Amino acid sequence: FFICFRECLETSIIVSVLLAFLKQSVGGEGDRETYKRLLKQVWIGVGLGLAICLCIGAGMIGAFYSLGKDVFSKTEDIWEGSFSLIAAIIISIMGAALLRVNKLQEKWRVKLMQALDKKDAIATSGIMSRFKLWSEKHVMFILPFITVLREGLEAVVYIGGVSLGLPASSFPLAVICGLAAGCVVGYIIYRGGNTTSLQIFLIISTGFLYLVAAGLFSKAVWAFEIHAWNNIIGGDAAEVGSGPGSYDIHKSVWHVNCCNAELNGGGGWGIFNAILGWQNSATIGSVVSYNVYWLVVIICFCSMTYMERYGNLGVFTPLTTCFGLRKKTVPEKPSSIDNELMPSNADDKTAMPVVSSI
Repeated sequence: FFICFRECLETSIIVSVLLAFLKQSVGGEGDRETYKRLLKQVWIGVGLGLAICLCIGAGMIGAFYSLGKDVFSKTEDIWEGSFSLIAAIIISIMGAALLRVNKLQEKWRVKLMQALDKKDAIATSGIMSRFKLWSEKHVMFILPFITVLREGLEAVVYIGGVSLGLPASSFPLAVICGLAAGCVVGYIIYRGGNTTSLQIFLIISTGFLYLVAAGLFSKAVWAFEIHAWNNIIGGDAAEVGSGPGSYDIHKSVWHVNCCNAELNGGGGWGIFNAILGWQNSATIGSVVSYNVYWLVVIICFCSMTYMERYGNLGVFTPLTTCFGLRKKTVPEKPSSIDNELMPSNADDKTAMPVVSSI
């Protein structure tokens, strides 16, 4: 139950925030067509990610029960870390853009409509330009798809590992109840987002998304480090519990023999792990990466504020454009020569000739 609940909860949070954002920003009567197309992207991303998870999950569970052992545990941390890293980057970029929607709401509506109509540009551009244009056009598809795929595969691996040695009929009820509970929480968040003002909703949801992204970034580094530790000890460190041997003491910042999010579904600690990236055994890499992530986010937001006011950051300008902010343009004033070359009023006796001015 807790495994399915925590994996479904993180997916529900991200999807519900996207749905509430679309409802409030482009859900007006004048934008019904754009709203429907973006809403369709979100649900296609969720549905496709879920379908792929079901197909891969069926194969994994079949392998679990036919071979009698967990053959996927050796690479579990690699793909978990990779998907977590990708999701953290996508959420970070989208979070900064979402926070500016209320200020540039009409501009965003136009940009979303233009992004949906770039068929000709995609067909005539280079490979990188095509990928960039495609990403802009399907931005509401990519994040739900990656999130559902990552959380779904993670849930399949965990459930398969926990249920190994048990009859297949022992866990369907717990899986269904966990998924239902996660969906209910997501629906509550969605309804709450629709009833609050757009600005308050954007601030709260963006802050929450960045907490999730920071946890994902830290979890990605932790997963890569635990994979290296598993290779050293020649097995899965999670199988030895929370005591000695379950972590690399040379890279440990802290370790507690309880509150393990990986054992028996993790309980409440598993939920903290899914949302905030909690680990009972923190490594140097996971702690440093968590702090570095927030430092980079703070610098980027300070830079964006500076750019809005003064318009230029020199060599750091390209970094802020990744967050959807463009250089502030100041209308150029006509030069003195341009003013002199402009036709003057023939009745003006004080007009000076151009030659004498030059």
